Amino acid sequence: MYIIAIGWAYVILMMAITSSSLAKALAILIFLGVLPILIFTYAVGGRKRPSMPVADEVANQGDRADTQSD
Repeated sequence: MYIIAIGWAYVILMMAITSSSLAKALAILIFLGVLPILIFTYAVGGRKRPSMPVADEVANQGDRADTQSD
């Protein structure tokens, strides 16, 4: 997953370096570089996030049941 983001960042960085003005370079970096990479990493990494809190909650439910004394 990260190799795609790194490759995309490299291509966009080269595009920004070869642009004719500083304003155009910054616009390229932000709109073609930073925003798509953030969206991509959120979308691809987001599939792992919901399963972790559920697993922690299930693991903690067993501990709560053992805290009561007989």
